[in-house]
Amino acid sequence: MVDQRSRSSLLYDFATWTPVLRFLRDGGEEQAAHSIRVAGRVGRGSWSLPRQRQSPGFGRAFLADGMRDEMKAVERVRRVLADTGVDDVTFTAEISPAGKTELRLFGTSPAVEPGLGSPHPGTLILVEDAVPRPWLRLPDPAPGAVPAPSADPVLLERTLRERLPEAVGATETEIAAAEARLGITLPEELKALYRVTRARWEDRVDDHTAAERECKAVGCELFALEDLYIAEASSRHCLWKFAAMEAVVTPPDAAVQGVVGSPGWIVFGDNGGGDRLAVDLTPGPRGHTGQIIILSHEENIGACLVADSLTDLVMGRRSGRRAGSDGDRPPAVAHVNIRSLPSIEAAAHPGLEVLSVGVWEAEPLSLSPVMELPRLRTLAAYPGTLADPLEIAGLTALEFLELGPEEWRVLLDAGAVPRSLSAAAITVHGTRDPLPIVGLANELLALWDRPQIIQTVLEGDLGSMARGGEEAMDGVSGDRE
Repeated sequence: MVDQRSRSSLLYDFATWTPVLRFLRDGGEEQAAHSIRVAGRVGRGSWSLPRQRQSPGFGRAFLADGMRDEMKAVERVRRVLADTGVDDVTFTAEISPAGKTELRLFGTSPAVEPGLGSPHPGTLILVEDAVPRPWLRLPDPAPGAVPAPSADPVLLERTLRERLPEAVGATETEIAAAEARLGITLPEELKALYRVTRARWEDRVDDHTAAERECKAVGCELFALEDLYIAEASSRHCLWKFAAMEAVVTPPDAAVQGVVGSPGWIVFGDNGGGDRLAVDLTPGPRGHTGQIIILSHEENIGACLVADSLTDLVMGRRSGRRAGSDGDRPPAVAHVNIRSLPSIEAAAHPGLEVLSVGVWEAEPLSLSPVMELPRLRTLAAYPGTLADPLEIAGLTALEFLELGPEEWRVLLDAGAVPRSLSAAAITVHGTRDPLPIVGLANELLALWDRPQIIQTVLEGDLGSMARGGEEAMDGVSGDRE
């Protein structure tokens, strides 16, 4: 039996990576005359290798013509990753014409989020356990909110018993146990629903159509009573890079508050497509206590109104009310680019929280219009769009900053990286060598004394292309940096 330590050592064995390196090295005849540098990523579920796939020709699939060799090349690494429990590894390699190779493997760091398929580092978490500000926002109190006139637990229970005469309902003891687990009193409509059916799989295991009947009767795929959960912000996972670009906004005429999650959102079902239905006990200014909302799996924040009450959902009466409108109030999230706002001046206002500067074809922009804004917490600027990166030092409330490598270099050299940051990201476009980007990331992590991205250097011999590349390899593990 191979122990965990031995399996882990296989990841740092040059032979494990030889098929991948040969696949990349042998990808073009023009590469045989000089050394080449390659970079990529191999994960248990996916991989990214810098070799262009040839068109398979009319009527032929990429899987047959363009993918078979690639899949075979990464198979050994993926198997070792699975055995060792490692999700993925980023690498760079320099390969000489004779086959002498220096391979660098970049380890993971608890302070770095995944790079989303890129060989470059993901978001750097500079403060341990930090979360973006929208994920800390609780819903506003709604002391005047009341249930909708349509809410009728008696009608709801009677209707469901007629539709589901064979269902096994929950006892009062089981309902009380669910309330104790959740730390919340279930609304009467939800109790009435589960008194009719507790929606357990084992109650309907011998009835293959029971789940379908239940879905039609209720209006959604119903969760078992013990699977109810509270959709607090922590239940809605989102990478920092995207979460930092969100803002909590609840218009004065909104039925649903624009928060990430709420201690009053009780999730009880699914629409069959991954979107969750919840009873809302913390409605917006124009909402009803106990209204039914849906949390989209494609959205990071907010929810949409489905029905004014659970009774309405069961009776098939969907709400016709529209989402609230901010009217003329300027947005908390502003995008300045060739297709959106024409300048940073146009984005600036006291309520601005997030500024994104995207693709820009005119002269680089000054940040002076947003210098005094009290709520600006996120700045993401496309490489080359800022006239003077050092202006960022004046943005003292930033919690997230995303810049290109050159802009970060300016800040680091000047000692001007804002100390208010909780997270940071390095925007890299194209196929730039990951090595200097990892070095830059480690410099930023070091400012907060955070765990570094460890590099392992391996040396080996792939053999020359002319020799067919099938002879033995020499693999030597070098230093970790």
